[in-house]
Amino acid sequence: MTTLLYDGSFDGLFTAIFEVFEYRYKDVEITSRERFHQENIFAEIHEVITQTEKSERVLNKLEQNIGKQGVYKLLKVFLSEESHFENLILSAVRQSMKHPEENILENFADSDILKISKIGKSVDRERHRMTAFVRFEKMQDGVFFSKIDPDFNVLPLIRKHFKDRYQDQKWMIYDLRRNYGILYDLENCDFFYPDEKLDFNQYQQKFHDEEKSYQVLWQRYFTKTNIVERKNIKLHIQHVPKRYWKYLTEKW
Repeated sequence: MTTLLYDGSFDGLFTAIFEVFEYRYKDVEITSRERFHQENIFAEIHEVITQTEKSERVLNKLEQNIGKQGVYKLLKVFLSEESHFENLILSAVRQSMKHPEENILENFADSDILKISKIGKSVDRERHRMTAFVRFEKMQDGVFFSKIDPDFNVLPLIRKHFKDRYQDQKWMIYDLRRNYGILYDLENCDFFYPDEKLDFNQYQQKFHDEEKSYQVLWQRYFTKTNIVERKNIKLHIQHVPKRYWKYLTEKW
């Protein structure tokens, strides 16, 4: 068994996949250095140095075989952070190289392809829910801020949605679990990576005065329009799962 260790990046993973073919590895696994725990003392370790030209060669070939949508499906597997997702993607790439004339991602008889399909659907659901349940709060500096804590790393998948929808105001979305976010300043929409986790102990003290008033008004409106006799918690949770309530002003 040969274990390829990479830096955890998308380019790093596809560099590792390139080197699986380059060195003709057969019995192999890929994992990030951060998550690596050596259980087999006899396993051979191969350190991968990320090289964009190598990853692009694999991605370009994949795009020829399975199209941009196929590559996008593999990106969602990468962002899922599921256990051993690297080896699922490697399996798909190997099958695509073996059968370049076929869209192997439609072969659901294969267990790895079926897992890729299921993971993609789960990531899509989380992406959709983040676009629906994100709540922005106006801060003292005029930036509209939102914090999220998704099960999957969907921030790269929702960036375009919010950039297109909120082009006339500055905003920031921050992933609490992964400690990075997106910042839009009316011109650029870029990822940012703080050195330390943001401190939310004094978070509400930084609200704009307008934000405090809007939140009180919205909570009052929600309370007044709520018809107790028609309360259906089971249906409510079905449409708005409890784990998303922390994003909603009316639930505070």
